[in-house]
Amino acid sequence: MMRTMRSPSSSPTQPVPSSITTQAGRKVSWTAAARILAERDPVIARLLAETGPPRLSRPGESHFGTLVRAIVYQQLAGRAAAAIHGRLVAALGGNVQPEGLIALSEEELRAAGLSRAKMASVRDLAAKVLDGTVVLSPRGLSRESDEEIVARLSTVRGIGTWTAEMFLLFQLRRLDVWPVGDLGVRRGYGLAWQVPTPTAGELRPLGDPLRPYRSVAAWYCWRAAELYAGAADSALTR
Repeated sequence: MMRTMRSPSSSPTQPVPSSITTQAGRKVSWTAAARILAERDPVIARLLAETGPPRLSRPGESHFGTLVRAIVYQQLAGRAAAAIHGRLVAALGGNVQPEGLIALSEEELRAAGLSRAKMASVRDLAAKVLDGTVVLSPRGLSRESDEEIVARLSTVRGIGTWTAEMFLLFQLRRLDVWPVGDLGVRRGYGLAWQVPTPTAGELRPLGDPLRPYRSVAAWYCWRAAELYAGAADSALTR
């Protein structure tokens, strides 16, 4: 149903551990956030009862490595993308860091299987991490809002709003991401709340009552698309 930033070899999904992020000065787990939303909204309450709390894979790569993977996998079938990504990681000696990536020659990147556009994208990402345009250090990220992170990542060639939002949601575990451009979220919202599938513009205000835990609501939208429309299980929810 969905593209994914999760590695096929990541550890099995499980309930997200506690103390993931901070809201209003206190740490809130995804499970606790789901229960808070269930008290507000009967649809979330039903989905929580049917499927349990959100389950996400633990991040298996560095922030930089996750973004490189996202670029490589764009618009490719899973096996082809995995093969190219594997060759790129091998060319980097298993250590996916901006310094090493930017040092690879065009011939080495081409030999890994990257297209000219993706070569430009991964090099642009590496350069912008090194010059500080994109901040990926834990301390630096902790000081930035979701909007600031999306804005910085969106300056990178080949990284748009959707990729930045998935990075926020699944890699950083930010709790209040509302990816209205994602068709799976829109379709799942329509099925769960029993309304016509909303457009991105229509979905945006519908998330307001779900603040500051819209990431949890988005997870349940993906899950609803699986439950009620027979969509294939997604790496985002399993």
